[in-house]
This record gives sequence, structure tokens and C-alpha cells, in this order.
Amino acid sequence: MRPKSATALTDARARTLGVLADLTDAQLIAAHSPLMSPLVWDLAHIAHYEEFWLVRELGVGEATDARFDDTYDAFAHSRSERPTLDILDPDAARAFCAAVRERVWWSEVAADVSGRISTLVRDDFVYGMVIRHEHQHVETMLATLQLMTHGALSGAGDGSGRTGLPEVVGGEVLVPAGPFVMGTDTDQWAYDNERPAHAVDLPAFFIDTTPTTNLEYARFVAAGGYDDPSWWSAQGWKWRQAAELAAPQFWIETDSGWSRRRFGRVEPLPEREPVQHIGWYEADAYARWAGKRLPTETEWEKAASWDPGSGIGTKRARPWRDDPADSPREMPGAALWGSTTRWGPRRRK
Repeated sequence: MRPKSATALTDARARTLGVLADLTDAQLIAAHSPLMSPLVWDLAHIAHYEEFWLVRELGVGEATDARFDDTYDAFAHSRSERPTLDILDPDAARAFCAAVRERVWWSEVAADVSGRISTLVRDDFVYGMVIRHEHQHVETMLATLQLMTHGALSGAGDGSGRTGLPEVVGGEVLVPAGPFVMGTDTDQWAYDNERPAHAVDLPAFFIDTTPTTNLEYARFVAAGGYDDPSWWSAQGWKWRQAAELAAPQFWIETDSGWSRRRFGRVEPLPEREPVQHIGWYEADAYARWAGKRLPTETEWEKAASWDPGSGIGTKRARPWRDDPADSPREMPGAALWGSTTRWGPRRRK
């Protein structure tokens, strides 16, 4: 294992345990939503996945407990079923995580006549897969924490609304018509539906240079956007009625303005942050109200990866070129799109 992968494994585990550090055992065991697993299931599942790939599949050792292959199989049991399983308690889950990691640190990969193991460890692929899996479940656990109805969690996410954000500079830019390369043939972490790389020709379109902020979205709410079906698609309006929402989920209207509930803490709504916790139907309705529309997948990928200075042949890993993901740069965003034939706001009847 390369030092970079070892560091990434350590960092991923520190993030996992940090997110859960403020929780009681009861909170870890509870089912906070039928859409989510108990948090302690996610924690032990992370350890089981690591043991399967970095211990068992690499020929390092055997399973800690054969029954875990069923209990922590994400495909065998739906999230709503997992609270009924015989899962490890919080202390046992933490101990399982620590014991598996210890086996990973102090073991040597077995010789592999078939070549399977050498394929897994080439370029640290299997370690990268385990690291990404753990980060994926941390995001799932953060979603669960957001759905908790009580208990402020000081260690979750990145804290309350940040201060010192730069002033939002709005406006839009034109992405010229022409071809670009969509998908990839080289990124080992790309999904199947992102392959193969292929040329796509698009007409010109405009893109907003910054994401939609809470303040901008609040204007849509104040204008009665959630009460006017003319801004919503038929399916969207049906969803809005069923959801009985008058604003984004977790927004709270007070005498002094909007607040939001974030990881159990109620705080003033940060006006300059990108709007969060809205679904596709809400975003679509806001875009119509704003005289724009949502992007297609193809438009988004072209704007986010195409290098206009090099023609069709060059894709970039990120809009700001190929700098590492942790490079200290402001990330450009795009929440709404216009087209060369701009939509205007429809008049109310």
C-alpha cells in the first residue's frame, strides 16, 4: 500500500468517527427515518466491507464472523429492514472497525497465482475503492443526522453557517455551440454509464456563473412560488401538494426572517450560501420563475469539463483545469441555465 493510500484510509476513518462522536448510543441505534439505516449499521457495514476486500479478498485472513455476510449485506436487506437485524451495538461496532483496520495495517498481501490479487492491488485500486466506500457512507450518515428531529451535533458537517464568505458575483457566460467529448475511457473511478468517451454536438447556451443562493431562493418563496401551480410541472405540483411544503425542507419562518435546522441546530439562514435541501421539482419551479431552466446532463458536463481553448480533444477533471481536488481555489458553480432562446417569466393569471 502506498503512503498516500494509507493516509487516505486514516483520514476517512477520522472523518467517520468524528461525525458520530457527539451521538449517544441510543441515537446510534435508533432508526431516525424509514429511508435510512441505523447509524451503527452503517458503521459496522464500513468495517465489514473493508474486511471483505482488504483482508479476505487479498488472502490476508478469514471473516471475523460469517453471519456478518448477511447482516451487513446492503443488497440483502433494505434500509427499513435493517433496524430489525441482529446488528452490533455501538461499542462492538467501533471495536470491529478498529480490529479490521489493525489487520490491514499489519498484514502482507498473499501471493496470487491467478493474478486476481495483483489486479486488485495494482495502483492501489482496491484501497481506493474502500476509501471511497467509506466516504460514501459518511455522506449517507450525514443525511441521517440531518433527518434527526432532536439533538444538536457540533461535530457534524462543517458547522453552522460560515462567515466571511466572498460577495456573490452573479451573471452568466455563453458556452459556444460545437462538439465536446462526453464521458471517459481513462478514469478508473467512472461509472459504467459514464463510459465510453464520445463526441456530442450541442447548440450554444448560457450558464450562471454562481449557484443559486438562499437569498435568491427566498425571493421565490416570498413571491408565493410554492402556492402558484403555474411555475410547477404537473408532476411537480402533485409532489408539492403531497409534501405539503411552503418552503424548502428544514427552513423555519420566524418574526425576524428565515432560519434553518441543520444537524439539530436552528440558525439564521445564511443568505449567501447555495440553497440546500431542495429537490428537482423545486429547482425546476424556481428556474421557471426566474426565467430560466435546469441544465441537461450533457450541458452540465460540457460546461464543467470542456476546455474551449483546445477544441474537442481536451477534457478537464475540474472546471478550473486539472489541479488536485484539494487545491485552494474557488469552485465555480452553476445552478441555473439559460438557452439561446431565453425563457421569460410567465405572467400570473
